[in-house]
Parts: sequence; C-alpha cells; structure tokens
Amino acid sequence: MAEQAVETLTEAEARDELARLARAIEAANRAYHTLDAPEISDADYDALKRRNAAIEARFPELKCADSPSDQVGGAVAEGFGKVAHRRPMLSLENAFAAEEVAEFDDRIRRFLGLAGAVSYTAEPKIDGLSLSLRYEGGVLVQAATRGDGEVGENVTDNARTIADIPPRLTGAPEVLEVRGEVYMSHADFAALNARQAAAGDRTFANPRNAAAGSLRQLDARITAARPLRFFAYSWGELSAPLAATQFESIARLNALGFQTNPLTVLCAGPQEMLSHYARIEGQRAKLSYDIDGVVYKVDDLALQARLGFRSTTPRWALAHKFPAELAWTELLGIDIQVGRTGALSPVARLRPVTVGGVVVQNATLHNEDYIAGRDSRGQEIRGGKDIRIGDWVQVYRAGDVIPKVADVDLSQRKAGAQPYAFPKECPECGSPAHREEGDSVRRCTGGLICPAQAVERLRHFVSRGAFDIEGLGAKQVEMFFKDPTLPVRTPAEIFTLAARDAANPLQKLKNREGFGEVSARKLFAAIEARRTIPLDRLIFSLGIRHVGEVAAGLLARHYATWEAFEAAITRATPGSPEWAELTAINGVGAVMAQSLVDAFQNEAERAAIDALAAQLNIQPVQARGVVDSPVAGKTVVFTGTLEKMTRAEAKSRAEALGAKVAGSVSAKTDLVIAGPGAGSKAKDAERLGVEIIDEDAWLRLIGA
Repeated sequence: MAEQAVETLTEAEARDELARLARAIEAANRAYHTLDAPEISDADYDALKRRNAAIEARFPELKCADSPSDQVGGAVAEGFGKVAHRRPMLSLENAFAAEEVAEFDDRIRRFLGLAGAVSYTAEPKIDGLSLSLRYEGGVLVQAATRGDGEVGENVTDNARTIADIPPRLTGAPEVLEVRGEVYMSHADFAALNARQAAAGDRTFANPRNAAAGSLRQLDARITAARPLRFFAYSWGELSAPLAATQFESIARLNALGFQTNPLTVLCAGPQEMLSHYARIEGQRAKLSYDIDGVVYKVDDLALQARLGFRSTTPRWALAHKFPAELAWTELLGIDIQVGRTGALSPVARLRPVTVGGVVVQNATLHNEDYIAGRDSRGQEIRGGKDIRIGDWVQVYRAGDVIPKVADVDLSQRKAGAQPYAFPKECPECGSPAHREEGDSVRRCTGGLICPAQAVERLRHFVSRGAFDIEGLGAKQVEMFFKDPTLPVRTPAEIFTLAARDAANPLQKLKNREGFGEVSARKLFAAIEARRTIPLDRLIFSLGIRHVGEVAAGLLARHYATWEAFEAAITRATPGSPEWAELTAINGVGAVMAQSLVDAFQNEAERAAIDALAAQLNIQPVQARGVVDSPVAGKTVVFTGTLEKMTRAEAKSRAEALGAKVAGSVSAKTDLVIAGPGAGSKAKDAERLGVEIIDEDAWLRLIGA
C-alpha cells in the first residue's frame, strides 16, 4: 500500500495528523474497552498507535500531554463498582517487524548498560479481556477488569463462575494479584452463537466480544452459563516474590492451580524470539483460541525492576503483532466532512466488503493530495495513480477508525471516469475553503458561522470527558442548534435553556417531538447539575486544539483555580513570565501553550469562553498526592555525563519517586544533577540560584 510517509510530513501536516489520530484512538478505546463493541480490528488500532508514535518521535515538540501514547484502555462502564488497581494494569509497546524486535533488545541492553545477552520469555498474545485476581490468605477476594489501567470494574462474582480461576490457593503469598486474559475457545464460541440464534438472542461478532460481554454481565448467572476460560501470565501486588525470573514465576502460577499457556518458552536473544514467533504464527490457525501476536518479556525480574515503566507501558516487554489484512471493493462516492477545526476531510463510500472479519463501508482518503496520487511535496504515491469514483480500490484496515483506501486497480477503471475535483468551498456553509502553504488540509474559513464546526464544538462540549450532560447527546445538540425558537449555538446558551424555555411564549420544550414533561424536566435538572464543574473538565470542554483530558488535568492541578488559569493564559506571550511558567509545566510544550494563548486572544472565542464562565460555579482542582520520597513533587534536571547509571534509567528512577524531570532549567527547577561535561544547564542553574549536586549526592538522596 502507499501512504504519505511520516518523514515527508510538514510540521503543519504532522499537527493535524496527530489531532486526527487522537480522535480515532479515543473513539476506538471507548468502543473496545467501555462498550465491548469494537469498531476496528486490533491491527487497525495498532497501526493508529504506531503512526502516532512515529510522528511524535519526529516532531517531539508536537506531543500533547494527553497523547494516545500515554493512555491505556478506556473508561469504566456504568453499572459496575470501581476498583483502583494497586499497581497499574499497563498496555504493551507493539512491534510489527523483525528489525523492531532487534531494536527492542538493543534498547534494553543500552538502557541497562549491558554488553552481554539478555534472556526473554516468549508467549502467545491472547485476544481476550484482561483481568486481575486478588487473593488474600489464599482466598479470592476481588476480580477487576483493566478499565483505564488505573481503575477497573469489580467483576468478582462473575470471575468466581469461571472454572479456570481457583477460588482458593495453597502455598501462595499472603497477598497475590494474578493477572491474565479471559477468553473463549472457537468451539465454545460457535456453540454459544448457535444457542443465542436458536433463542432469538443477539449473536456475537467474534470470541473476544463474546468473552468481554459475558464477563461484564450485571447478572453473574449469565456469566456462569457462558464457557469462559482464563490464562494467567503476570501478577500485580505481591507480599512475597513468586520466583527470581519471569519464566519461573509463570511455572509457580501453574503449580498454584492456574492455567498458563504451554507455548511459553525461554529465548536466549532476538533470533530465538523471532524463531518462536514464526512457529506460533504457523500454528495460529490450528489453535483453539484467538491470538494476535507474541509477547516478549525480559526474564530476569531484577532487570525488569531496573528497567521500570513508561507512562503506559513497561520497558521490559514487547508485543510482536501479526500483520493486518487487505481487500478490494468498489468506490461508490466521496463525501466531505467538516470537523471542529474546519478541516475538510474526504471519506470514501464503499461497496460493503469484509476485511479482517469486519464489514467495511467507509474509508478515509486523508486529503486532496492523497486522492490525486501525490504527497504534500508533490511526489508520487501509489505510482501517481489518482482515485476516482467508480474505481476498484484496495482497502487496508490499519490507518483510521474507518479504514483507508490504499491502492487502485486501473485495469478496472470505467471509461469516462473523471478525476475528483476537491471542493474549494465549504459544503456546509459555502465559505471559501483555503489551504495554507505547507498544510495538507483545506479548511473552511467560516469559523463560528459554519454550522458544522459549531455543532462539532458543541458535541465535544457535552462529551463524556467534558460536561457529560445526561439527555444532551450529539442528536439533541444538533436539534437545538437548528431550533429557531430555542437555539443552542454556544456552550453558554445551554445554561440559559431552562430560563429561555420558561419565557418562551411559543411551543415549550415539553410539547416538542422527542420530549415530554418528565424528559424536559430531567434535562433541565441535568444541565443545572453541571453548572458546578471542576476546573479540569471545563478546560477540556473548551475544545482547544492539543488540549485533551490529560493536559486539562495538568493545567488544572498547576493553576488550581479558574481565576489563576484565566489570568495566566491571558497574559502569557512568548518571553513573558507567564509563558515561562506555562511551558515549564511537565507535559506542556510550546505548541500546546501557543494553542491556549491563541484561543484566549481570539475575540470571538474569548467572548464565548467568558460568557460560559459567567454561567458556572468552577471548582478548584487540588494537586494529586505524591509518593513519599525526598524528591517527590520536585522538578529536577540531569545534565552532563552520568557514570553510575544511564540517563534513561536515572530519569525513570526519578519519575518513579514522584519527581518531575525537565529538559531545561528555569526558576521553577528545584534541583540540577550535574555530571562531567555539564554545560549551559549548570550555568543557568548557577545564575538562577538552583541547587546543583553531583551523581553520588543524587544517589545518596534517593537512597540508591
């Protein structure tokens, strides 16, 4: 397939691509983890995350604090009690090529400063639902799904119905959290669907959906009637180690009564890892359960401890995924969708085709250059073949929430097919659609007068992570936006809705289609309940580019109050003290800072923000508790050469102790650790009066 390579992206293209990927990944996470109704395959999702990471690696200044690279799973569904994991349930870094496996091994050895070989375990990656089982005194006391990695769902009663999960253990540590995967075999899945169909009930799309839906039943009797299985492959909190290595620990879990995968082996290095990958891939079709790759883990648990974790993944593990699938179908038409920022996005309407077990009807076409068969620099892609309505096109489900068109079969092009003319005007409001130099996206210039942009902004405002107003979803937003007598076209107007309805001499909301007296009253009550809102949710709701949920939380915890936040962003300009403070926040870069400043300096946007704030009771947000260590909450900077550990290990250790590691020295820096060769950062620290210590003093300070 042909695709605009990451190395050819301009900064503007990369920024837009990251925003698109963030939306796609957020939607996929919610569908997969929260709703148990995935819209894309694992291969699609992996490709989204992989492309996102590649762009961030090339443009690190564009990485947002709420980057999908730093997120795990999805929100906890309603209906279950919440369980805070004592140790986060993280996701895994993915690889797709043999070279990446070799690089993983090189990276491990570089991080640890080792010249010799490292041993790894290799095991099939089960396509199921992650589950954590907590045993105390040998008794199963709690079972929880992964959720968002920090908080999961309490499914204890359901887990007790699974035969592979022992209710009691003999010889286990006093506290033992066993982690693994709930799955359903192919034969059991087929039998379950046959029973569902015979009873006139809904059938499941695949074994993973069946397993997830069965485990997350509010009635445990339904779960008990479903043929669920469980493989143990890891652990969380322990009161005593299981063994000294990963391989021996898995054997210990098996001895305690858990099913562990018999295809787990010990490998001496990358070549043996790849050989085992090939063996498992060859057996994939013959296995009785679904797998989507092979997981490699550093075997020595002491080395795992030194390697530690990134924000969402352990450094000592890698998931080597199997490749995705392709299919051919007819392009029936091209629609143009207008997004919240005015971007005109072409979407292919396809004759339905099954790709990787999922029926595909829509696909992204990226932008007008992609349709024309060229990249942003005018270079040919797909051999210069353009895409025309009526073409027979290849669909590759690995580039978006909806797949993408990868190639064109010119031998089947219809006579008279015309090149596609990309619109120069917004199809929603008729405003000119301009394309700035260096930007791959054509954007509507209508701004707030464009109904598509306005509606998308309102939909974001009422979305789950923002105001999340019950009874005011995407459908209702569009209805109120178009309503001539009770319009809602700005967020502030949501909070005047009840008063305007009461004063409306014409048709009341309770008398309109889709509403009654009870539903109207409930909507007004739900809106009123959201008049009091935490600062972080308000910041996220504003829909400012590059400011997602995580970034909003960082900003809210730093400034604490709306008044402080509003004053700082209003006065922040490059070079000002407020700008220096803003960009010194861990996770906030210049791109995000400029986006915030632009929003608050835009006259129309600022008026909308001020009108909204006047309607609200904005609650301050307190800083999170930090771990108990001498450096918790402090901002530290490493400079020069470290001799006792690698820079990566030092940074990881500092972050694990609750410190913030910054890349530059400012007045907000608490401590600089300077090794031989320290240069400008040490001089900046001296000038600002920041404490400077050497590596030995640092190690003594943290008790290493």
